Amino acid sequence: MLASLNRLSRGQRWLVGAGVVVVLLLVWFFGIRKPEAKRPPPPNPWMGPTPVHVVAVSKSNLKVHLKAIGTVSPLNTVTVRPRVGGPIISVKFSEGQLVKAGEVLAEIDPAPYQVKLHQAEGSLQETRAQLKNAQDDLALYERLLTNNSIAKQQYDKQKALVDQLQGTLKSHSAQLEDARLQLSYTRITAPIAGRTGLRKVDVGNLVNANDTTGLVTITQTKPISVVFTIPENQLMAVRQANSLAIANKQALSVEAWDRSEQNLLATGKLTTLDNQIDTATGTLRLKAEFDNGDDGLFPNQFINARLHLQTLDGAVTIPADAVQYGTKGTYVYVIDDGKAKMRQIKLGALEADRIAVLEGLKEGEQVVLEGIDRLWEGKDVKVM
Repeated sequence: MLASLNRLSRGQRWLVGAGVVVVLLLVWFFGIRKPEAKRPPPPNPWMGPTPVHVVAVSKSNLKVHLKAIGTVSPLNTVTVRPRVGGPIISVKFSEGQLVKAGEVLAEIDPAPYQVKLHQAEGSLQETRAQLKNAQDDLALYERLLTNNSIAKQQYDKQKALVDQLQGTLKSHSAQLEDARLQLSYTRITAPIAGRTGLRKVDVGNLVNANDTTGLVTITQTKPISVVFTIPENQLMAVRQANSLAIANKQALSVEAWDRSEQNLLATGKLTTLDNQIDTATGTLRLKAEFDNGDDGLFPNQFINARLHLQTLDGAVTIPADAVQYGTKGTYVYVIDDGKAKMRQIKLGALEADRIAVLEGLKEGEQVVLEGIDRLWEGKDVKVM
């Protein structure tokens, strides 16, 4: 064999050697090498127990509220205008000041009106003197007429003069009262109690009676009202609750919250329901009144109103986040022997983050609050 190999060329000898190596490798791979053990497949995380957070079904008193957007509205708003003309000689209020009804706000120069008052007093005094003289003459004529010393025509003429002077006296008395009234109007007073706005007229300006601009605006802020609207389909519930409250000599409670509904601004009571529904919007306007002792509500401020209709005593409640919505209705997952069970429920009123359950749950049962997205009927769970 070696002689045969020697007779082969170098290239042929290389091919024979390579073939021998390949045969040896095949023998080792299929006959001698031990196969590696197969690795198990990685575990499926969706098939193991699902970690969840649960919360117990509880009973509590649940307040039923009707939410609406409202606007703070002053009970009274008055633009203070002068009732007589003249230059302003003093302003006695500060902008934003709380004033009382009847408090002096400004003064108009009273000199021209004092002159008119003196003139009216003089005219009245003159008329009184003339009337007294005419009455004395009438008494004398009456005695003379009794003795037939004068003609009756002369007596009647004197009596007519007395009647005329009495009428003149009433007229001059009215003129005197008018002069006093005009003089009093030079002191501009607050017609209502409230807070003043920005001053529109300064000292030295000449004003006229009933100027449209006015001197200042006063808004009544204590108490104050809130006007809000409810949809037409909630009118029946509101009317029933309001009638029940009136029968008990009470009023429905209304809460005013800020725009974020995080801060309670004030608590008041419902006072009025409008007498007709707005056909354009299908809503009804309601008005509530608030004491506003701390000025928590400001005129024309937008607030979130909550009208308290009733309180459900001992209602079965769960967090609203635990409720799921599907094609078959509302449901929750309850924990039963370490497994998730789907439970159909019937919901009631919602208040803040809790909702009443009318059917499907009972107090003490555990409902899943977190981890719901990885659950299905009969899924193993691990309560965290």
